[in-house]
Parts: sequence; C-alpha cells; structure tokens
Amino acid sequence: MKKHEINPAHTETRFLAENGFLTALAPLLGAERDAFEATYAQPPTIGLRVNTLKLAAAALRDRLTPLALAPVPWCAAGFCIDASAASPADFSLGKSPLHAAGLYYLQEPSAMAVAEVLAPQPGERVLDLCAAPGGKSTHLAALMQNQGLLVANETVPGRAAIVAENLERWGARHAIITSETPARLAARWPGFFDRVLVDAPCSGEGMFRRLLADGARVEWSAGQVAGCALRQMDILAAAALLLCPGGILVYSTCTFNLDENERVIAHFLQSHSDFELAALPVVPGWAPGLGPLAGQPGVARLWPHRVAGEGHFLALLQRRPTTETPPPTRRALSAGRPGRAAQRAWETFCAANLVAEPPGTLLQTGTYLYQAPEPTLDLAGLRVLRPGWWLGEVRGERLEPSHALALGLTQADFQRTLDLEPDDPAVMAYLHGEALTAPGAAGWLAVCVDSFPLGWGKRSGGTVKNHYPKGLRVTGASHK
Repeated sequence: MKKHEINPAHTETRFLAENGFLTALAPLLGAERDAFEATYAQPPTIGLRVNTLKLAAAALRDRLTPLALAPVPWCAAGFCIDASAASPADFSLGKSPLHAAGLYYLQEPSAMAVAEVLAPQPGERVLDLCAAPGGKSTHLAALMQNQGLLVANETVPGRAAIVAENLERWGARHAIITSETPARLAARWPGFFDRVLVDAPCSGEGMFRRLLADGARVEWSAGQVAGCALRQMDILAAAALLLCPGGILVYSTCTFNLDENERVIAHFLQSHSDFELAALPVVPGWAPGLGPLAGQPGVARLWPHRVAGEGHFLALLQRRPTTETPPPTRRALSAGRPGRAAQRAWETFCAANLVAEPPGTLLQTGTYLYQAPEPTLDLAGLRVLRPGWWLGEVRGERLEPSHALALGLTQADFQRTLDLEPDDPAVMAYLHGEALTAPGAAGWLAVCVDSFPLGWGKRSGGTVKNHYPKGLRVTGASHK
C-alpha cells in the first residue's frame, strides 16, 4: 500500500479523507501524519476525574478496583481507563451509584488540561463563559474548593440546564448559573473576574474519533471552520472586557486547524495590546503552537498520537496590570431577601433535619430559596437559572428540600441517614424511584451510598418515601 493510501477497512479514516479533513491537516502534521491517522483505527481514550470536593483521588481509585486506572499526567484527580484490561461491565460507569453521588465525572483526559491551566484559587472570582455541558465547570469548582464565586454561563438555555444538573450532582455550593450572551455579561460586569475560561464552541475536529456517527463530522467543512473562527473572536473580545487587570484568561478548543486556534489568538493579541501570552507548564507530550504562534510561550496542542487523549488546543493569556481604576461593578442582589415565612421554614427544617444550619446569605426568588455565593452580583435583567446554591422550595410554612441541598452536604451534616453499600439492591431501587423499607425515626433523611448522599427520602412507619428527582431516575428493572 502506498504512503498515505487509506486502508478501505478503516472506514472512519476513509470518511475523514473523503471530506477533505485529513488533507487540510497534512501541512500541520508533516512527518507525523501516519501516526495521527493510525489513531482513528484505535478506540478513543476513556477517562474520569475524581470529585475532590467529596473524596481524595486515591480513595475513589480504591473503590473502583479492579478497574484498570492510569494517572493523567497533567491532572492529579484524573485517570485514564485501560479498556484492554477492563470488562464490558466496567463501562456502565455513568450509571453507577457512585456517579449518581457525584464522586466522579466522566471526561476524556485532554479536556482535563483546560481547568488545570486556568488554575483558579479558592476565594477568587471565576467565569466559565461557554460552560456546557459543565465538565470544566465542575473541575473549576473542585479546584476552588467551593470558595469564592464561580459563574457558569451557557448561551443556550437547554444546555445551561445540563450545566446546572452537573454542578448540582458535583455538590457545588458557590456557583451562579446564567444563560446570556458574552456581550451582555461584559456590559454588566466589566473588569470583575480574576480568571475567565473560554472553552469556545468549535468545529470539534479533535473529537471525531470519539463521536462516532456524530453530526459534527458530517457537517465539517472549510466554511464551517471559518464561521466558528469569527464567532470565537467575538467571544474572546467579550471575555477580555470581563477580566480584571492582572487576570488570567484561558482559550481552548477541541479542534486542530489553525483558523480556530493560533490565528484567533494572534488576531486577539493584535487588537488587545493589554494582553500577553503567559508561560504554560511543561508537560511531556504537549506540542507547541504552530503557524503565527510557532515558538511562542503560552500555547499548546494535544494530539491523540502524542498523548493518551483526544485533540485539544490551549492558550494561556494574562491581562497586564494597570494603575487605572476599573469601572465599579454593582453587587446588589437580584433575588430578594427571604420573607419571614421562608426564613422560618428554613430554620425549622434545619433544626429538625440537619446538625447545623449551613452559614450564608439567603435569597428568595418566588417560592425558591437559595444561598448566595460571595461576592454577590447584580443579576437583575439577566437570564439566571440559579443565583446560588439551591436549598429548596417554600410551601406555606414548610420547606421541601432540593436535590442540590442533599448533594452539597456530607453524611455528617444530616440528623438521619440511610447508608447503603454500593452492591445493595436497595441502592438501585432508590435510583429507580422506589420506596425503601427501613425502621427508624420519622422525618427527612439522606439516602447514602458508601457514606455519600444520593438524595432525600422521607420516613414514616418504617417506609422511606422516595424523593429522588424524577428526571434523574434510572429506567428499567431495579431487581430489588
């Protein structure tokens, strides 16, 4: 077979060659083209990232034995799953009770590099500008240790709801979830954030191996790439306005071409003299930038033939410090202070069901009660899914606790719990929405798996009524 002739048996590679994708990449790959093409005959890398808000990475690894896990070099909480050493049963990880308890997030390893490079610190003000589906937002929340302010924004409301679901399961208590355009946020909060992440919508070339039969591959074209690049430039321009002097900005994509990567950053630097590239950590396997940023610091490419992961691009930028005073950002609360009835309902619920009332500022929107992160933000007039940690709904004189409240607490925070082993049939029965039988004191309790909360139950007469959210319930037979 001649050099670069595609083996007809490799249908994935043949498809990519026929639509011009591999031809467009050839100048970037050079002598590495054969090695790159060979990855499309291999299975994609599977990874998971441990929720260090709830347990240490080693502790989860012990719980997943005998699953074959290998550390991700650039993420201390990340693991690659060795598919060759695992059984088919190992790959139901997304349906595991430990996943439902928020102990890990299934994420391919290259994507774990993005939040690590942004490196948010506890107590900072951080914005994930293009957050869906929320994997990188959960990573940021863990690195921030639930301290400070995390704003996770997604323009499309339906996708923003998925971000909310993932952060809820993660136990994030300091996040605000919005669904706005970057331009509207920039007009409202200029110069407010210490760190901004732009994980930009892109043509997704780096995911073609993983997304089998996905529409992204069918829709790929040079015209689509050009359209993505224009959109990315607009998003970056808004991100620049949101960042404070001295702040850090990370731009990332999961695509390979120059137009959406180096050329976007080069254009941004030409039009933003107050920004510069900052040095990235040296990681084995990460390749340098190409084209207009060849040899420049602060740029990295993750190729699937060089690392155990899919394709990614990273650029680390810093806004130069200035002595100028940025425009003031109003920090008024858009949600109202709770009324007396809501305050009493919350206090009564905490006294009856929790060891102590979680400290923080309460907000009320309609019948819903939240805890606001610090510092607070002016959210009036913006599309906001969650103005903070959702605590529950006030119904007359009582509080119906939220799933987010249960997942944001530890087993030690509840007065009553029902702790089940992961292989106990009652766990899957609970996740299916079935009532459980367990003697004990009446009232709200946390149903836990291996000491980690899964959700709420309410016990009466030895029967625990199921309050696991209907939209999250597992379908099929529970085998109780």
